[in-house]
Amino acid sequence: MATIKDIAKYTGVSCTTISNVIHGRSERVSQETIEKVNHAIRQLGYTPNMSARALVSKSSKVVAFINHVITRDNTNMMEDPFHSAAIGVIESKLRHHGYYLMLRTVKTTEELINFLQNWNVDGLFFTGIFHDTFFDALSSFHTPVVLIDSYVRQDNIYNVGLEDFHGSYLATRHLIEKGHRRIGFATPLLKDGGVLQERFLGYKAALTEAGIPFDRSILFEYEMDSMASCQAAADAITRHKDLTGIVAAADLLAVGIMSGLHKNHVRIPEDISIVGFDDITLCQMVMPPLTTIHQDMNQKARLAAEFMLQLLNGEKPKQSNIILPVHLVERDSVKEITADPPIR
Repeated sequence: MATIKDIAKYTGVSCTTISNVIHGRSERVSQETIEKVNHAIRQLGYTPNMSARALVSKSSKVVAFINHVITRDNTNMMEDPFHSAAIGVIESKLRHHGYYLMLRTVKTTEELINFLQNWNVDGLFFTGIFHDTFFDALSSFHTPVVLIDSYVRQDNIYNVGLEDFHGSYLATRHLIEKGHRRIGFATPLLKDGGVLQERFLGYKAALTEAGIPFDRSILFEYEMDSMASCQAAADAITRHKDLTGIVAAADLLAVGIMSGLHKNHVRIPEDISIVGFDDITLCQMVMPPLTTIHQDMNQKARLAAEFMLQLLNGEKPKQSNIILPVHLVERDSVKEITADPPIR
């Protein structure tokens, strides 16, 4: 493996100058010398020793993407289309700027502390964390942090999120405008201070505006990490014969419920209408195609990466919390009704 000394011998340039070129400290180096060094690097196949560079610069050039969503042992975060899309965009943008992305699932506060004490990462991405002991432990370290889809607020911690409340309000209002009055809400387990709670509150706000009382018996809390859970949600929905519409807090849950309803011989949208949230690619692949709330996941990930790069460069971003707009995408999973439908 070629070394800086080999490049010096090949070019006749000092090791110090070569090191400055490699590490981007080339303000006082002529363009001719820079090109000569870079040509030698290519010819000799020189690869920087990242461990050595980290010791010298005190920068590992590694940024961690931490998943704190607790999943079953036989699932992984990459099964979630949002995580896959976000990670792909963030990795590409960081790689372009010379950084590496590490993926890690951390379930407990103790695991987080152990991770931060044993890995010299330059920055941290987190998705959907809450203001709890886990967050308190995170905020005690001085590593740059960028959150995605979180409602915790603290100085020097940055977030990119959505109009979660408004999106769910739009989904519910769409069903109401199509003549629906008996509308359920399907969601993973609700927790105070999070994305799902905001979407639930948006649903309730639309009902209240239309003079429709909220009925807790048609709040369906089921996880979306298995078909068995989605089938259980579909079974519960099927038992409520008077329901005409469902607002789902996430497309993955909506699609799983649709599959379960088909197995129960409940037709969509003839027997029941459904609206999702996120607009993942799968929405256009199911039958019927799913009406949903669109979010730009790629833009969200790009903005999160830009936040991180500013922090890594020692810059203070002009704003700490970016909220992206959402809009309704109409497809074929909602039926307009003009009178009370027959009981299924």
